[in-house]
Amino acid sequence: MPFDAVTLDQACDRVFAAIRERQRCFISTPNLNFVISASDDEVFSQSVMLSNLNLADGMPLIWAARWLKLPISERVAGSSLFDELVIRSSVNRPLRVFFFGGDPGVAEKASAVLNGRSDHAVCCGFLDPGRGDVTSMSTPEILAQINAAEADFLVVSLGAKKGQAWIMHNLDALQVPVVSHLGAVVNFVAGTVRRAPLIWQKVGLEWLWRITEEPHLWKRYWNDGIMAVRLFARLLPLRFKRCPPAHGSVTTEYDTDMGMHLVLSGRPSHPEMERLYNFVNEFLQVSSCVELDVQQACVDDAEIAALIKVLSTVCSAGGIKLKVLGESG
Repeated sequence: MPFDAVTLDQACDRVFAAIRERQRCFISTPNLNFVISASDDEVFSQSVMLSNLNLADGMPLIWAARWLKLPISERVAGSSLFDELVIRSSVNRPLRVFFFGGDPGVAEKASAVLNGRSDHAVCCGFLDPGRGDVTSMSTPEILAQINAAEADFLVVSLGAKKGQAWIMHNLDALQVPVVSHLGAVVNFVAGTVRRAPLIWQKVGLEWLWRITEEPHLWKRYWNDGIMAVRLFARLLPLRFKRCPPAHGSVTTEYDTDMGMHLVLSGRPSHPEMERLYNFVNEFLQVSSCVELDVQQACVDDAEIAALIKVLSTVCSAGGIKLKVLGESG
C-alpha cells in the first residue's frame, strides 16, 4: 500500500491548497487495520490507491517504514490533521466543515461544540444517514444537502470500509473539495470520546487508550496485534535484502499520440521518485496509454513496487492502457 511521505505541516499545506483552488483532495488515513483489511479486499485497497493523499496514521507503519528505510518518518493521524487545519484557519476565512455519519446525535453535538469553541472553523452542516447500505446513503436528496452547505471539508464517519466505499461511490457527485473518512474525529470533537494524551500517541500506545474509552474495540486491536506480528516477521528479512544502492535513474517522456513513457533503472533516489510522481500526476489525465519500463530497475524495491501497483490501479479505473516491461509475477 502506497503512502505519501509528508509531515503534518505538508499535509495541511496540501489541503489548504485544494480548498483555495477548489480542487478535489480525497484523503485516506491508512492505519494498521487498513493495511490488514486491504490485503484481502481489493475494492477497499483500490479506494486507498485512488486517493489523492494517503497519510500513515499508525505508529506500527512508521516503525515498519523506518525498518525498510523508507522516507516516512512522521505519523500523520487524521484527527491531528483535522485539529491542525482548525488551528491554522483564519478568522477571515474559517474552515467550513460538514459532518456525515457517526452514532445517533453525535454529529449534531460535534457541530454545536465546533461552532461554540472556535472562530477559525464553522460546521456548516451535519447529517446522520442512518444504518443502511451505501446506496441508501447516496440519494440525490442527501448529496444535494451536502453540496448546498458549500463546505470545504467533508468528514465522513461510517466505519472504515463503508466510509471509503461511500466516498468512492459519490466522489464525482460531491462538490466539496476535501473529503475524508475520519471515523473518530466526530467523536473527539463532540467530546463523547477522549483522545489519548500526546505522550501515548508518540510511543504508539493510543490503541490502549482507545480500548479504555471504547471497550468494544479490544477485539479489533487483538486481531490487529496478531497480524502485526506476522507482518513484521515478513518485513524482518527485507531490510537485509540485497538491492542496488539508491543511485538509479528515471526517464520520463510524454507524447500526445504515444502517451506516457517511463523508464526506471537501478534504484532511483527518493527525490527522483518524487519527480516521477509529479510527472505522472501532470500528464496522466490526458494520456490514453502508459508504458512503464522497469527491465533494468530493482522491482523488489518498495517504492518501485508501489509505483507499479498504483499505476495499475489508477490506469484500470481510468480506462488507460498500461504496459509494464520487465515486471515478473
